[in-house]
Amino acid sequence: MNPITLQNYAEGKWIAGSGGMAELRSAINGDVVALTSSQGLDFSAMLNFACNHGGPALRALTFHDRAKLLKALAEALTARKEELYELSYNTGATRADSWIDIDGGIGTFAVYQGKGRRELPNERILIDGALEALSRNGTFQGLHVYTSLQGAAVHINAFNFPVWGMLEKLAPTFLAGVPAIVKPASATSYLTEAAVRIMLEANVLPKGALQLIVGSTGDLFDHLTCQDVVSFTGSAQTAAKLKSHPVIQRESVRFVAEQDSLNASVLGPDVTPDAPEFDLFVKEVAREMTAKAGQKCTAIRRALVPAGLLDAVQDALIARLEKTTPGDPRDEATRMGALVSISQREDVRAKVAELARDASIVFGDPKASPVNEKGAFISPVLLRCDRPWEARAVHDVEAFGPVSTLVPYKDGADVIALANRGKGSLVMSVFTHDTTFARDVVLGSGAYHGRLAFIDRDSVKESTGHGSPMPHMIHGGPGRAGGGEELGGIRGVTHYMQRSALQGNPRVLSAVVNRYVAGMPVEEATQHPFRRKFHDLPIGYQLKTKSREITLEDIEHFAHFTGDTFYAHMDEVAAAANPLFGGRVAHGYLILAFAAGLFVDPDPGPVLANYGLDNLRFVKPVKPGDAIQVALTVKDKTLRKPDQGEVRWDVVVTNRDGDTVAAYDLLTMNAA
Repeated sequence: MNPITLQNYAEGKWIAGSGGMAELRSAINGDVVALTSSQGLDFSAMLNFACNHGGPALRALTFHDRAKLLKALAEALTARKEELYELSYNTGATRADSWIDIDGGIGTFAVYQGKGRRELPNERILIDGALEALSRNGTFQGLHVYTSLQGAAVHINAFNFPVWGMLEKLAPTFLAGVPAIVKPASATSYLTEAAVRIMLEANVLPKGALQLIVGSTGDLFDHLTCQDVVSFTGSAQTAAKLKSHPVIQRESVRFVAEQDSLNASVLGPDVTPDAPEFDLFVKEVAREMTAKAGQKCTAIRRALVPAGLLDAVQDALIARLEKTTPGDPRDEATRMGALVSISQREDVRAKVAELARDASIVFGDPKASPVNEKGAFISPVLLRCDRPWEARAVHDVEAFGPVSTLVPYKDGADVIALANRGKGSLVMSVFTHDTTFARDVVLGSGAYHGRLAFIDRDSVKESTGHGSPMPHMIHGGPGRAGGGEELGGIRGVTHYMQRSALQGNPRVLSAVVNRYVAGMPVEEATQHPFRRKFHDLPIGYQLKTKSREITLEDIEHFAHFTGDTFYAHMDEVAAAANPLFGGRVAHGYLILAFAAGLFVDPDPGPVLANYGLDNLRFVKPVKPGDAIQVALTVKDKTLRKPDQGEVRWDVVVTNRDGDTVAAYDLLTMNAA
């Protein structure tokens, strides 16, 4: 098969490098599969194109519009994913490995489009937190908001996940309204290029939203500004080099690093050889050693086990690894593919030699080529370090391949200290059924790990395991892991936005965020708001109800009718002794029910359903003889379907003196 010449996508067109072509070889047989170069690109022009075209177009869209883009891209990739699977074999990945990379990446897009529609407003500004009262009379208040950065996101990705590594960065970036320039690792860039082509051919992205560099980044960093973000995945050495670039320092360019780390897995001190957690631990360590041939940034590098179980765990692990032989990833019988390249194999061999100074190899021969000499195949390698506190390399050196080291510990305090010697990791898994030990691990070791996965007999059927970063959860870690943070649901979106404090009159704040802010001028309802359709309800449209007195008979009837005969409602002597009430009071839910009775319009109309209350607070007790009144105000609106929209109502219930007794957000679905 003739090698393909990869192309860059810059300034809205595909461009082949003008020289200095690098050969990319198959991990299976060493054949040249692609040629790549970025020579001739104008990197300054690429940044300008992103900022002048992609950025404004994305920022003009709402969060919901951007979420729809992600959905369309996910559908396009799904429809053509078999093309990606076929290319992926040359990276050394088995079908199962490619599923993690390709379907996992598409799944990240799917999660973020859903979260964008559900958790973000149909707006371009994101409110962060509650309104802050900054003055006595409420004429000067504060809000925190997020707005899109006005630069570009430069994504520098690692070789091990050419699809997922790109998509897990693009999802929050696009949702934030920021264009991206993707720079994949050269070794597997042919797979990334194919995925980019599929996304661009879907014809849903604005011009300039996505560009691709398949080669060196040249002088790209020289042109970065404070509005740009560099998001990096790879080695600590490369991260340190990039992070120290003078422009990164001078312009305070955001730099997010997700580095490889010495992730650990702990077999809890409560576990015995016949406990379910023992087998689960052995299975997970073996899986993390062999999935993607151990080339995962989250792979288990140190398996920490009670000293008394070291031999038993070693025997059980070897028995599993003996069944995992490397082979051609296209062969259905293969259980582990190849490393990504010959150079990667030589790096793993060198790192194993370093580890062997502190530990003994108890399984595998790192010098052997178990399939063929031209491919980047290596056998799984298990080491054992009997004196972990005297060791250095075991806690400092990572062999980025199918390599793990067994490490014994004495007790709970010892294993926590050993785990922390890794100086920061992306993830640590703990196999225990002891909740006290689980809490001790979090308190003693949480500061050193970006994620802690507790796996036991109760969670295993649905657990995603040690090495699967989920889009909903933080991916990143302190220290050796880079100190950065990716994913984490909507948190990941805000990494590409600026958090700003807004201060001003409620009228101004409301106009800026397009949401009701307490204290702003309101439009008094001339027609009951429940008679108006979604599009006919302006923000700040307010109904003030008549008042209703709450009697002792109301309280007693409600108590007997609902069965809630709590003493504060029924026993005058006991209620009088309560320092919060000083006598009988109305039920909180009676107040809600009576409030609804005051503002609900009973006839059929645009309100299709009441489906929830948010932020409910009972602020002040209501005693028999007091009266309540309701202010119902349109707070926010989100169109969910072409003919339906969610209305968020601000509900404030006051007493006869005008004091707030209850407050909450009411959610209704209204016809548009």
